[in-house]
Amino acid sequence: QIKAANTRGFKPVPLNAKIGFDLKSTIAEKSSRNVIGILPGTEAPEEAILYLAHWDHLGKHEGEGDTIYNGAIDNATGVAGIIEIAEKFATTEPRPKRSLVFLAVTLEESGLLGSKYYVAQPSMGLAQTVGVINLDAMSVAGPSRDFVVTGKGNSELEDILKTYADQQNRTLVEEGNTAGGFYFRSDHFNFAKAGVPALYAKGGNDLVDGGTAGGKAATDDYAKRYHQPSDEYNPDWNLEGVVQDLQALYGVGRTLADGDQWPNWYEGNPFKAARDQMRSEAGGAP
Repeated sequence: QIKAANTRGFKPVPLNAKIGFDLKSTIAEKSSRNVIGILPGTEAPEEAILYLAHWDHLGKHEGEGDTIYNGAIDNATGVAGIIEIAEKFATTEPRPKRSLVFLAVTLEESGLLGSKYYVAQPSMGLAQTVGVINLDAMSVAGPSRDFVVTGKGNSELEDILKTYADQQNRTLVEEGNTAGGFYFRSDHFNFAKAGVPALYAKGGNDLVDGGTAGGKAATDDYAKRYHQPSDEYNPDWNLEGVVQDLQALYGVGRTLADGDQWPNWYEGNPFKAARDQMRSEAGGAP
């Protein structure tokens, strides 16, 4: 029997009705791959800074016309970004003291499964992972006066990023829609849950050419193409902002790779306890 919900003090009323339905479900087993490259450090190769992007997208759908979900911004831009940063590290002297890990994960669009797998079976121990820098859907609207840190106020990685943002005359700002939960919707979050400080930052909305109005127009335009076949490469993209972002994010990794810092979560952050415990158990400072 089904009874009406008792929401306003009324007594439940039996409806003398039944519901029946057939549920059809299928299970498909498939496999995919994470892709990883490691540049060993010269002095502390067991310690690593990890750059992260997801290479997967939504495949294609049945029908006529353009049916392929290219994922050019989300997230071919991020994959191209970690490749560029990897080349910079590999060709710049002196070689970094700590190791660099460049990880392109699969199945972000299916629940962050590729990064979840890596965190469960890491190539470099999580306690020895100094920090994670995630590149996801970079801005192709040109250079900006601001630098959006998704989940701003989480970790000391932001202090290092601020140094490079200041050199570019840029201001660190939080994402416009914090209620959207974007910090929890990209691959760095699996590392954060495990305790590893993670940074997700990209070009802002106050464009050098166009201001906030231009930034809003670019955001609104991309919203129409997000997770659509129309998210495809456009030769008219202004990649100056991407270069600006990559230079700053490279700088964060370079500072960590050449030094001995162990950035942590800020006091009061719920992930800090996990970081403190893993570093303690590894015999290192938090």
